[in-house]
Amino acid sequence: MVRVSGVDEDALAATLADASPEQLVTALASAKADAVAAQVAGEYSDAVIVGCDSMLHIGGELVGKPGCADAAARRWKEMAGRSGELITGHAVVRLDRGVRTASTSGAQATVVHFGAPSPAEIQAYIDSAEPLQVAGGFTLDGRGGWFVDGIDGDPSSVIGISLPLTRRLLAEVGVSVVTLWS
Repeated sequence: MVRVSGVDEDALAATLADASPEQLVTALASAKADAVAAQVAGEYSDAVIVGCDSMLHIGGELVGKPGCADAAARRWKEMAGRSGELITGHAVVRLDRGVRTASTSGAQATVVHFGAPSPAEIQAYIDSAEPLQVAGGFTLDGRGGWFVDGIDGDPSSVIGISLPLTRRLLAEVGVSVVTLWS
């Protein structure tokens, strides 16, 4: 099940101005997991909550969701033909009988090599609204995938949740990923 945390990402990020990219996305993921854990503690006696956040580090700048068409257009003009690191942070909280018994967090980076779409292609992509509310202003598993020339690293982290990182974090709180399959 997916729950929106309600965390004010911009406000939290503003308090972490000196954080590294990895520290920032991990702090955001942790805040989201903590907020959802507080929401569900009374609903579920046992639960595992995974909070996630991603940002794109490119040209010395860390960027999140563009939010509007103008920002997405500027971003794509800067990204076209370049490479950046998508930094993904995850946090896992384990609840047993409604009480937090364990938590952990971590981050990893995946290098994304962007193609050089034409101005008309960039505009059509922006007009689709897909890039407006996603980290870095692109997707790998949607229309934006046409403009990604390749990646070095974990493709699942670019899609939204790093399966290898999540598996490792689950193990740290005593949960085997295979127990979640049923």
